[in-house]
Amino acid sequence: MNKIMEWTRTHYCGDLRIENVDQEVVLMGWCQTRRDHGGVIFVDLRDYTGISQIVFKMEISETSHVLADSIRGEFVLAVKGKVAHRIEGNVNPKLPTGEIEILVETLEILNKSETPPYVLENRENVDEKLRLTYRFLDLRDSTLQNNLMLRSQSLQIVRNYFTSQRFFEIETPILTKSTPEGARDYLVPSRVNPGLFFALP
Repeated sequence: MNKIMEWTRTHYCGDLRIENVDQEVVLMGWCQTRRDHGGVIFVDLRDYTGISQIVFKMEISETSHVLADSIRGEFVLAVKGKVAHRIEGNVNPKLPTGEIEILVETLEILNKSETPPYVLENRENVDEKLRLTYRFLDLRDSTLQNNLMLRSQSLQIVRNYFTSQRFFEIETPILTKSTPEGARDYLVPSRVNPGLFFALP
């Protein structure tokens, strides 16, 4: 069993701020970009909350620095390290986490990735058919994730309200229009429209 199973995530990538400087943290996420600047390797680590810049330096951890050289886009990573101020000139005002970076002491590559069929940051210029073919990649986009979170939060508000009014939620089978994806539907013939069917997904 990999020792990563003993790790516990302490923060999400978009949560760290200047107040977290000098804290030891554990982050997990996808590699958005990787840059090698004269032996110092920078990686933008992404999860659904945002991005944190993680930094690999030979003098901090030679093992992690060597391993970081193999990181590519969409690799799934786990890192342990210390939050630090970004040096003057490297602050990114466009990011909520733009004033800090994580100096990595330990790196684990949880999963490698093949080269994605398109650049995720350029989603709006990608053909919809291609995005639907690689739906698991499309779901990593922040716009889509925000829509899903809004839907989830809206449903939770409705559920909480009705629960507070002592309603019960009962799930019943739903007959709806058949869709061309997913598992095989259970078809129910329509009585009033001969030759047509309802689908129980």
